[in-house]
Amino acid sequence: MAGWSEQRGKAVLLAMANIDTDQLIPARFMSTPRAQGYGRFLLHDVRRTSEGTLDPAFPLNAHPDACILVVGRNFGSGSSREAAVYALVDAGIRVVVAPSFGDIFAGNAVNNGLLPAQVTETDAELLTKALSSGPAQGSADLASRLLSIAGVSVPFQLDEVWRTKLLNGWDDIDLTRQHAADIAAYRARLVSEPGRFPFDRAS
Repeated sequence: MAGWSEQRGKAVLLAMANIDTDQLIPARFMSTPRAQGYGRFLLHDVRRTSEGTLDPAFPLNAHPDACILVVGRNFGSGSSREAAVYALVDAGIRVVVAPSFGDIFAGNAVNNGLLPAQVTETDAELLTKALSSGPAQGSADLASRLLSIAGVSVPFQLDEVWRTKLLNGWDDIDLTRQHAADIAAYRARLVSEPGRFPFDRAS
């Protein structure tokens, strides 16, 4: 996974709240190998008509080249399936902007290079208004923690550890490896001082 510092591209509005992981990718598609791509399953049922055909008015159907998605609160709630993030990433989405996210979803997003950009309700309303007439160019900058969409610039919240992971393209294992020297030194102390720790069998 490649790290990044800024994303630029088309931003679209999906004016829906409480989009959960079951909607992001229905369970029946999760047996498909990831190598075949999950992007075609993203919001599979939501983006279709009652007859099962793609709704041409649905934002992601009309603008499949979008990379920034502005949505309502509580995005990614529900089950912990990481496949929901795979579906977004495989569809080309790199930034999701919302007032709130499901905690597990947000962690999975960062581990897969997807920015869960959390904004205030007020700023979410500003971005919604800016995109109400249609998609526009936007950007997300990790250094400044700033979103610029359709001429509107607002800050977003992002944990510093998560920012570091996105900048470097790291997941949790990569992050742990950055402390390899400290871990090795700690292990050496355990070996050299038998009996010091209650779990040491030599005690």
